[in-house]
Amino acid sequence: MAFFRQLPYELFIGLRYTRAKRRNHFISFISLTSMIGIGLGVAALIVVLSVMNGFQDELRNRILGVASHLQITGPNNVLDDWQSLAGSVEGAPHVQAAAPYVMAQGMLSFGQAVQGALIRGVLPMDEDRVAELGSHMRAGKLNDLKAGEFGVVLGSELAQSLGVVLGDKVVLMAPQGQFTPTGIVPRIKQFKVVGLFEIGMYEYDAGLALIHMDDAAKLYRMGNSVSGVRLKLDDLFSAPRVARQLGERLMGKGNYYISDWTQQHSNFFRAIQMEKRVMFIILALIVAVAAFNIVSTLVMAVTDKRADIAIMRTFGASPRSIMQIFIVQGALIGVIGTVVGAFFGVLVALNIDTIVPFIERVFGVQFLAKDVYYISDLPSKLMWVDVVVITVMSFILSLLATLYPSWRASRINPAEALRYE
Repeated sequence: MAFFRQLPYELFIGLRYTRAKRRNHFISFISLTSMIGIGLGVAALIVVLSVMNGFQDELRNRILGVASHLQITGPNNVLDDWQSLAGSVEGAPHVQAAAPYVMAQGMLSFGQAVQGALIRGVLPMDEDRVAELGSHMRAGKLNDLKAGEFGVVLGSELAQSLGVVLGDKVVLMAPQGQFTPTGIVPRIKQFKVVGLFEIGMYEYDAGLALIHMDDAAKLYRMGNSVSGVRLKLDDLFSAPRVARQLGERLMGKGNYYISDWTQQHSNFFRAIQMEKRVMFIILALIVAVAAFNIVSTLVMAVTDKRADIAIMRTFGASPRSIMQIFIVQGALIGVIGTVVGAFFGVLVALNIDTIVPFIERVFGVQFLAKDVYYISDLPSKLMWVDVVVITVMSFILSLLATLYPSWRASRINPAEALRYE
């Protein structure tokens, strides 16, 4: 109690009003409801934003498991003298590795099944340096692709559509035909399935096939040329800046087209970011509604304390002091709700990988079925910046909700308030 007596009397009385038992229990109920509402809103915001951050991170990692951070191509997707280009860019700042590739369209057939696919010719050792495809192999290894042996690694969905397994032989038809006395005939070559990969992105699992770069160059008659060079950076978020730097570095050395992963998948990640912002606004409105319940609490508290206010005014309390007393009372409701909500929100966000499976086992449900969704686990990535922004926003809304009732309390006329006491 000695500590409270050392406080300014406005703060002391505001805290005392909050702790004291009220004659009107309905006011206490509204206060408790406001705290719970603010806490639930803050916790929901933290958990939802953490889950959306987790999804964004998971999808980005899966996409970049196949795609590259940066890609350099030449006119008509033909790049000559790629060895010197790769050696030049590998020495650039932030560039960790470079790998050539051949990219073309093709038609795969097995028995009666026919599927179109994107054919990528790679050097297995170099490809492992710029992408994480090797870690997504379900059967076989990327290194099983050897020059001259005409092996192919298929996406799991593509293999399922064709009905092939490891060791089967598929026919690859290149759309560029060759002239014969009987007309134009498509180039056809038989490839042996030496591996299967599964990224978890339908675009790649159902439409990508990998072959050795030398085999691709022979089939598509590329000679010593390639389609381009793929680069891996030490920081994937620096890709746009590094692309500009490489553009300046290669200026005057030839016609090159440089693109980064943010351009190749810009619509996809922009949609996720927009969805995240909309969810933030919707859930912030829940916090706002709960915060403005404080208005009802304080209006009733002011009515209940009219006599106390009048007595304090007669003892010399200024209207500003009366206003501060009720601001303290309302702000405390907001602070308690915000702190409790932030605590439980962080707790759930950090342990969602344990909580969700427990709920699924108890109630016998599955939120993300493996046969429908490629991401069957609920990912979560807690960002402390989000926690700070949410808690500050909740406190400001709570503080704003106290202004009008506190102002009304400061305007009470002592004579009128004590007339019927």
